[in-house]
Order: sequence, then C-alpha cells, then structure tokens
Amino acid sequence: MWELIRANRRKSVCLVIVMAALLFAAGYAAGEVLVGPGAGVFGLCIAFVIWMILTLVAFLQGKDIFLAISGARKIKKKDHPRLFNIVEEMTIASQLPAIPDIYIIHSEAPNAFATGRKPEVSAVAVTTALLNQLNRDELQGVIAHEIGHVKNRDILFMTMIGVMMGAIVLLSDITVRALFWGRVHTRSRTSSRDGGGQVQVVLMIVGLILLILAPILARIIYLAASRKREYLADASAAQFTRYPEGLASALEKIAHSPAKMEKANRVTAPMYIVNPLKKEARGRRVSSASLFSTHPPVQERIKILRSMAGGSGYLSYDKAYRQITGSSSPVLPRSVRSGPDETERKPGKKPIPLPLPVPLPTAAAALPEPETFSGKVRETTDALWRSKNYRFVDCDCGAILKVPATFGRPEVKCLRCSRTHRLLLLARGAER
Repeated sequence: MWELIRANRRKSVCLVIVMAALLFAAGYAAGEVLVGPGAGVFGLCIAFVIWMILTLVAFLQGKDIFLAISGARKIKKKDHPRLFNIVEEMTIASQLPAIPDIYIIHSEAPNAFATGRKPEVSAVAVTTALLNQLNRDELQGVIAHEIGHVKNRDILFMTMIGVMMGAIVLLSDITVRALFWGRVHTRSRTSSRDGGGQVQVVLMIVGLILLILAPILARIIYLAASRKREYLADASAAQFTRYPEGLASALEKIAHSPAKMEKANRVTAPMYIVNPLKKEARGRRVSSASLFSTHPPVQERIKILRSMAGGSGYLSYDKAYRQITGSSSPVLPRSVRSGPDETERKPGKKPIPLPLPVPLPTAAAALPEPETFSGKVRETTDALWRSKNYRFVDCDCGAILKVPATFGRPEVKCLRCSRTHRLLLLARGAER
C-alpha cells in the first residue's frame, strides 16, 4: 500500500506539472493576443493569480461547495447506524486516520462519491436510492471504493488538476470572447511595416490556436486521470472487503438504474462512482472509453472484478485488468507488482499483512440490515428527516409523528388516535 501511495503521488506530481505548464502557456498566449506582442509576461501573472484564487477556494471551501452543489446533508450515527457501521468497517480495513463525515443525497438514482482535501477531513456521500436498493455486501463495496479514493489521495489530486482545468477554461473563454467583440490590441498591425510585423502576426495566430486547444487538452488529461483512478479504487475496494463480487453487483445495479441524478453536472460527474450523466442500457454497453469519458465502461469494471479468480488483492486485480482490457499498461506500479500480494510495506520495514475487515473489532461490530425493502426505505427516510432537524414523537397508538423544526405550535395531534402531544416535553428527553 505504501508503494502504491508513493507511486500515485509521483504520477500526480507529474500530471500537475503538465497541467501547470499548459495553464501558464495559455496565460502567456492570452497576454500576447489581447494586449499585444511582449505582454505575455502580464498574461502569465494573470494566470498565476487566477490559479491561486481558485486553489485557495478549493482548499478552504471545496469540500463544502461540492457537497452543497450535490444537495448532500450531513447525518449523525444515530440517524443511520447501519451506514455508519459500514463506514467504520472500511475505515478500519483501510487504516484511515479518521472516519470520514457521512452525507445523504435525496435522489432516485443510486450513486456515491467521496470528497475532501486529505484523509483527516474527508467525506463520503451516498444517495437515498443507493441505501434502499443495495444489500449490505454491495453497500460495503461502494463505501470501500470511495474510501479507496481517500486512501490513495485521489481527492486532493483531482481537486488540484480540476482547479487548473477551470483556470485554463476561464482564460480561454475570456480571450475568445474579447476577440469576438473586437477588443484585440492592434499594435501588431501598425507595426507590420517593419520586419518584425509578420513574426508578431504568426505568434498571435499560434497563441490563438493554443488558447483554443488548451481547454480540450486539459479536459482530456483530467478525464484520463479520473478513469485510471476508478480502476485503482476498484482494486482498493476488493482489497479492503475481500469480496470483489459485492462491488461488481453494486456497479451492475447502479448502471442499470433508469433514474437520473438531478443535481449532477459535467463538473461534478467525474467524482461519482458511476457517471451520473450516462447510463448503460440493460444487456448492452452504450458508454465507451473515449477520451472524453469521465469513467471506464461499467461492464468492463464488472468483468475485471468477477475475473479475479478467487483473489481479492491488488495483484489479482492487476492481472484480471490486463486480461480483460488487453492493455499492456497495468493499474499498479512495478514496485507493487514485484511484491507479495495482500501485504503492506513501509520504508525500511518488512511487509506486514493488511488487517482483515472481517471479523471486525468490537468497536465496529456488524449491524443487521432491514429484512424488507420497505424497512430499508423507512430507515433511509428517517435518516433524511433527522438530517433536516425533524423531531420524532412516539405515540401510544404506534404512530411516529415527524415534526419539522419550523413547526410553530406547542402541541401536535396524532392523526391516527387524535391524542395531543406537547412538543415542550421534547426538551426533557421525549425526543428520540
């Protein structure tokens, strides 16, 4: 695992450098095109300022902004004990330093994502449909996948290159709009009488081409990195759960769901476990591994997980990946492939076995799931109401009254037995 994280960091640094070079080249070209020859340094400074502002916003408020855009609501352990239990299990199995915050999104489409700039302040969000439709093994596989993103430091990396891609798109859009409205400096035209005029015109044309191509190249790099990290998170989930079939079955249910994520968009789509903007038709694959795909084909991911030949470690996944995709480029770095499977190494220390997620320590003893689908729906709905500060009042007739926090009356009447309950008693311990 330590070799895997280090290799992931090295690749991330290289990609960040490439994106930074593309960003500053776009800034230089914008200065040359908008202001005039010799003003590229000014455009370079503007690009750096835009990148710094976006980076600060992403680091300080990126997690909250992404969760707010997705309509996620934070819940407590008492709101949904079974979900918290599964997250605790996978936190133990992955050896994360802290349990991620847990959020619920009210949506008819099953899906999930992880966000946050580092493992200590990460968050996992799942939709209500995911909780209702998946059994415990499948939900465990999805949570393990998202925690795999956190463990592998994917969330920070995707934030970094996502910010750079946004800055490149912003610079290109400003420049192209300025050109469209005819606000380009004409000094190059007036200086065309001397010998350097033609060179300046050529440089401006090259700069304009770069500004048009830069957003396309940036998006290709961003999405390619996102697709590769989905494979790696799948491998991590198989390692943490020791049960690849759980994630494979979950991916199948998510991909075949006809419902759509109402609040998903092209910016947030790469963060989900399955692309919320493209669905796979039952029995045939409609998505492709094109340059502009946010995720690998779901059917391909399922086949890899089910072709691990009884294995559950990284090496088993890497072998199945190359067998199914026919790719000579493995998911794992050479340092990981050369070591024994299902082990974790630290610099200067001998390999030690990863802890088994089951049986679990008593601190995360497994909780049973509801026996019926209606029980799952009731469990999830109650958690959503509690996240909105609804108060629950038990009536003697067996009814449960759900009172919103904005309810202004001191009493509420049960619609089943007409008994009146005083809401002031909730402050003395009647709330559950």
